[in-house]
Amino acid sequence: MSPQTRAVERWTLQPLTDFVREASVRLVLVLTPSGQVLAQSGFSRAVDVMSAAALAAAIVASTNELARQLRQQPFAALSHQGPKAGFFLATFVAERGTLAVLAVYDLDVSSLGLVQLFYEQLAADLKAASPKGAVPKQVLAADFERELTDSLNTLFGR
Repeated sequence: MSPQTRAVERWTLQPLTDFVREASVRLVLVLTPSGQVLAQSGFSRAVDVMSAAALAAAIVASTNELARQLRQQPFAALSHQGPKAGFFLATFVAERGTLAVLAVYDLDVSSLGLVQLFYEQLAADLKAASPKGAVPKQVLAADFERELTDSLNTLFGR
């Protein structure tokens, strides 16, 4: 079993825990489009969380720009599958703002259809749990390193 599910923002914890159990995913991040991680499950090293969050944020930004250039709405979700594992990346709008979910699953225990099915429930649960009237906190460049360190310490129980 993966390391404990952890959250920087507590309201994300129960929906994420349910999603991990129901969709049988190995790794999950809930993050903002800029890469700020709100919750994670399955990661054992902070560097892996930072790398996955940066890559997910870059994918969201590049696909949003591609959609803009094609004069269409942003893509709802992306998925890729290899011979043993796949990943699913989707965004949705909650009271907290736009959020992204990156889920990695092993094909011998889950499937894209299962992940998509339970993602819809995760998004609904996160929307319902999102603090009402919450304004996303802006992280200033001067505070970035401290904020990142604090978030990673929370995510890894330090």
